[in-house]
Amino acid sequence: KCLYWPDDIAVTKRGELIYSDSDGGTVNIFRSGRAETLITAPRGWKPHRLCCTKSGGILISMSSGRHNRIIRYEENQISQIIEKNEDGKALFLEGICKLYVTENENGDVCVSDTNASIVVVLDMTGRVRFRYDGSAAKIKGPFNPNCLVTHSSGQIIVTDNSNLCLHILDRNGKFLSCLDCFGQQRCYGLSIDTDGRLWLAFNRTNEIKVFHYLK
Repeated sequence: KCLYWPDDIAVTKRGELIYSDSDGGTVNIFRSGRAETLITAPRGWKPHRLCCTKSGGILISMSSGRHNRIIRYEENQISQIIEKNEDGKALFLEGICKLYVTENENGDVCVSDTNASIVVVLDMTGRVRFRYDGSAAKIKGPFNPNCLVTHSSGQIIVTDNSNLCLHILDRNGKFLSCLDCFGQQRCYGLSIDTDGRLWLAFNRTNEIKVFHYLK
């Protein structure tokens, strides 16, 4: 149960369902049919988007007011905070939009910073590898990145709710193509299964659509 709603859901390496309760300040896990607290966010911070890593850890996007960061947990303990670059400058723009996060097959941390209208990809140490601003796609409207996932090949797939499409990049940030599959509505949930199928959730029609995007 949450005060309002779960911010995100994910499945651990062991196949257990976890969800973030931002208003309660916790990430919870279902075990034996019951929910229990797995992680309590640092004081003053709220947990939002989740990504379970290949190593068994969890990447969590968190906010405190207009500040955003990514925290990596290993064995339910903080092992890394991704917030500033090597010069001490903020990696993510301040704003009300929450960060989306996922892990690529090579261990890169991929972050969708909607406040900055940019996708930031960092290596495992938190050093920026590249940024993608949508300009390579030559789209009409402003780039509005939200949900993102990665394919086993290393491709990065990002939703763009301004242009109602998916941007597909290779693991090094090279733009490959746009996939126009939204119709006239916005996508607020994106996942990829082990067969490489994309699952998109649309809130206007309350539908989930499944696509084979690779041929």
